[in-house]
Amino acid sequence: MFAVLKTGGKQYKVKSGDILRVEKLAADAGETVQFNDILMVGGDATTVGAPFVDGAGVQAEVIDQIKGDKVIKFVKRRRKHSSKRTVGHRQQLTLIRVTDILASGASASGVKAAIGAASVSAAAKAAAAAPAAKPAKAKKAAAPAADAGDASKPANLLTEARGGTADDLKKISGVGPKLEGLLHENGVFHFDQIAAWTASEVAYMDDKLSFKGRIERDSWIDQATQFAAEQE
Repeated sequence: MFAVLKTGGKQYKVKSGDILRVEKLAADAGETVQFNDILMVGGDATTVGAPFVDGAGVQAEVIDQIKGDKVIKFVKRRRKHSSKRTVGHRQQLTLIRVTDILASGASASGVKAAIGAASVSAAAKAAAAAPAAKPAKAKKAAAPAADAGDASKPANLLTEARGGTADDLKKISGVGPKLEGLLHENGVFHFDQIAAWTASEVAYMDDKLSFKGRIERDSWIDQATQFAAEQE
C-alpha cells in the first residue's frame, strides 16, 4: 500500500518503512506525527483525492531534526559596485520514518498533526476552539506575553557605535538603507551584535523591525558572522 502526501510545498510517494527528509516539522525526535494532506492512496484499489482523499492519513515517527547540504550563493555586482559576496545556507529538515498509512479515520491519541498539513485532527480542532469559549481567561493569559518579549531583548544593544563608526550593515543581503536606519535606532551598529543573537532575540528584533521572518529567511546571523570574522 502506498500514498502520495503533501508537506512543505512538496509531494512524496511513500509506503510503510520509508525514510525521508521533509521540510522542518514542529516535533521532537521519537514523537509521532500524522500528515492529513493525502493526494492519493493506492493498493488493492486506488483512490485519488479532489484534491485530498477524505479521511486518509500517513503516520510517521520523527527520527531527528537535521540540516540539508550546504548551498553556496555567490553574488557579484558589476559596473558601479564591482563587489562580490559568498553566502552559505543549510536548510532545516526533519528526518522521518513512515510507520502507517491510513485509508480512513482520524489520528490516534497522542499523534501530532504535522505542521504544513492543511487539515488537522478533531482533537486539535477542539483544543484550538477551547480558548474562544473563555475570552476573559484568554485576556489574562495574554499579559505575560509582553513580559516575555521584553525578557528576550538582546543584551548587546548599544546607544552608539563603538569608536563612533558603525559597520556597513547594508552588506547583509536583505538590509537596505531603511532597515539599517531601524537597526541603528534599536541599538544595532555592528556585525558581531547580530551574530550573537539567540532565537528569542531574533523574534524580539523581528517585532521591532516590522519584517517578520526576514532575519531567518535571509540568514542574517550567518552573514553577520562571516563579515565579523573578516574584520578580525
